[in-house]
Amino acid sequence: MKFILGVKKNMSQVFDDKGNVVPVTILEAGPVVITQVKTVATDGYNAVQIGFGTKKEKNISKAVKGHVKGLGNFRFIKEFRIEDEKVMSTLKVGDKIDLSSFKEGDTITVSSISKGKGFQGVIKRHGFKGQPRSHGQKHSERAPGSISGGTREGGRVPKKMRMAGRMGSDVVTISGLKVIQIDQATNEILVLGAMAGRRGTLVEITG
Repeated sequence: MKFILGVKKNMSQVFDDKGNVVPVTILEAGPVVITQVKTVATDGYNAVQIGFGTKKEKNISKAVKGHVKGLGNFRFIKEFRIEDEKVMSTLKVGDKIDLSSFKEGDTITVSSISKGKGFQGVIKRHGFKGQPRSHGQKHSERAPGSISGGTREGGRVPKKMRMAGRMGSDVVTISGLKVIQIDQATNEILVLGAMAGRRGTLVEITG
């Protein structure tokens, strides 16, 4: 299993071998440091915890400082479940992981947090078309319409009714993305297509 952490930089485009323009997202991934190795014997499951990025020491809690003592001041700490015992046996605290485990043409899975859009109405959030613009309509063009009425719920609002509310800031996972280019010198990996999040968003990459 391949895994690494990174941040989203921006989108761009490159040319492939046939001269076609390919849209890509540029990610700055790694190097990451292994901060803890969890096993079935000690924690009940197999996993590896890694740290990525840098953060001012004054902004790190004492508990985290003690946990990663001597390894670095990490901005992000995440863990990945690992089922392969052979892979677990090769991992040690303090080891570094970089993009050398990935190669061009690999198929990867990327998880990131989408842009937060605040409280939004049903038209933007769910794609409703709104109410008619004629026949006396005045203030309800973007209204959601009936939310219960004569349904079998007996006048109560049914569960999972599409309504206005908080939009964005969700974990979005996209599978089947293709690695277009890898630059070991700058720790950049170019991935085909777009993915959720703003610039600087933490990205979890597995393959």
